[in-house]
Amino acid sequence: MAKTRKERKALLPLDVIRKKRAFYRQMSDVRSFISHLILMAGLIYVMFFIIFGISPVKNDDMKPKLSAGDLMLYYRLEDKILPSDVLVYQKDGKQFVGRVIGQPGDVINIPDEGGLMINGNLQIEDGIFYDTRPYDTEAVRYPITLKDDEYFIMADMRSGAKDSRLFGAVNKKEIKGKVITILRRSSL
Repeated sequence: MAKTRKERKALLPLDVIRKKRAFYRQMSDVRSFISHLILMAGLIYVMFFIIFGISPVKNDDMKPKLSAGDLMLYYRLEDKILPSDVLVYQKDGKQFVGRVIGQPGDVINIPDEGGLMINGNLQIEDGIFYDTRPYDTEAVRYPITLKDDEYFIMADMRSGAKDSRLFGAVNKKEIKGKVITILRRSSL
């Protein structure tokens, strides 16, 4: 007699158990993968939205140290802010980058003829290749005595940059973080 249909193999209870175990093992692997994926997404969120921040440099105000298009990594939880630290801060809804010139309690003076004086001492700034001159605005009158939680921040490009000479001292609440490293746009 010729076979026209394939013969079916009888399923034994042990085979059914093995298939169900394999299915549950696969489901367990899927659940494990999803839980690890959620954990990883949570860690990335905490790392880059709470502890660290990433932002591109929007203009050449910090040239030659930072150029437009460079990518900054900054630390949001920094408590100790020192002179010459480079900070990312927000003023009037816009983000800026600048170097700390004065801390709380300092007296900042920028005479009309140029130069930077902190607490009565003329500053010689290495790495600043432009004259420091005051801006002609009503918002800032020199000398300025910085209050608690206020910082005087200026850009390295001293001509035309938007900084504390334009809008006054920066409050600590407006500081987003301290720049810890830069990725150059040419190496991206």
